[in-house]
Amino acid sequence: MLSRSSADLSSTFSMKHAAILGIICLSMSSVFWTGRRVLYAMASASYNSGLHSAAFVTCPDLDVAKKLARGLLEKELVACVNVIPGITSMYRWEGKIEEDNEVLLMIKTRTSKVPDVSTYVRENHPFDTAEVISMQIDQGNPPYLKWITDSVPE
Repeated sequence: MLSRSSADLSSTFSMKHAAILGIICLSMSSVFWTGRRVLYAMASASYNSGLHSAAFVTCPDLDVAKKLARGLLEKELVACVNVIPGITSMYRWEGKIEEDNEVLLMIKTRTSKVPDVSTYVRENHPFDTAEVISMQIDQGNPPYLKWITDSVPE
């Protein structure tokens, strides 16, 4: 039988504890990240990706922008319109490069309402070729997305 000194025993004891602590830390890390994924899934599980859209419309001035925004809200086609003044648009029009100061509308609505939003803008916008583009919302704050749903009737 081999005899060990107290230094050897203390070293062995520390190594075992270090290994056990390492395993515990790895396990806890795994539990933590799994828990975060579960909480994230729970927070976003009630949302169907693409149910809502953000649409963008450029306007020649603040008066036109506010008139369009108010009309969209009164007709309950949208939940919210951000009116963003002071943008510069550069674009090609009739063979020339143009540059204009414009106002941007950032619109939040149901995806199913985008065609109605586009129709309303085309009928009430002073431009012959009004910009109306949209993108479906993939993720977002669940209470905010629910508010859009509640604000815009189907």
